[in-house]
Amino acid sequence: MTKATSTTGRDMESELAFLTRALKAPALRDAASRLAERAKAESWTHEEYLAACLQREVAARDAHGAEGRIRAARFPSRKSLEDFDFDHQRSVKREAIAHLGTLDFVTAKENVIFLGPPGTGKTHLATGLAIRACQAGHRVAFATAAQWVTRLAEAHEASRLTDELTRLSRIPLIVVDEVGYIPFEPEAANLFFQFVSGRYERASVIVTSNKPFGRWGEVFGDDTVAAAMIDRLVHHAEVISLKGDSYRMRGRDLGRVPAANTGE
Repeated sequence: MTKATSTTGRDMESELAFLTRALKAPALRDAASRLAERAKAESWTHEEYLAACLQREVAARDAHGAEGRIRAARFPSRKSLEDFDFDHQRSVKREAIAHLGTLDFVTAKENVIFLGPPGTGKTHLATGLAIRACQAGHRVAFATAAQWVTRLAEAHEASRLTDELTRLSRIPLIVVDEVGYIPFEPEAANLFFQFVSGRYERASVIVTSNKPFGRWGEVFGDDTVAAAMIDRLVHHAEVISLKGDSYRMRGRDLGRVPAANTGE
């Protein structure tokens, strides 16, 4: 009896191994036997055991998918909202960022704009929100304004700008970092305007800029173009202004006068 039971157990293990390979469900394969022991010990129903097994596989696939989306987004570095130092950057309200962290703005196809001096945490917040979007199942693409313009110019030169703009409009969230760090040439400003307009009320954009809106005319070389750009971005948007010292310099006493060397 024991031998028959053992043989049946081995046959079942082989069958489960085959089925989980066929389903491409490695997490289910790894969890099945462990959960079976727990199910026996806690007297689970068949339905409870099945649900537990499937939950392990779904969780594993979600985690794997999120990692793939994060890699595909091409973030320059990984930053999380949880790591943001609100004690240093007091001009940003935790509640405002927590609300954005629910990603309702992505669902509503609205925009987020972070304005402030260099080093105040704009890119950190933009990246943190975008990574959370990846984890929630949204596709994301990240690049600086200069990189986006280069990409659009290359598509224009190859006579595939329309296709590129259409493809980009289907990505739920795009991050445009560092608007204003490099002035736009007239053609680049036109391409960027087409890019932004193509997403208007169709998908979300997160923009970071070191220039207030009143100086965007300097960025795009024309006040009229800048006004049209701002209108497209701000119509359905949360605008957050950051102030203060460089976020990257927190904890460093750069104003301290070095002590005299008394050893000489």
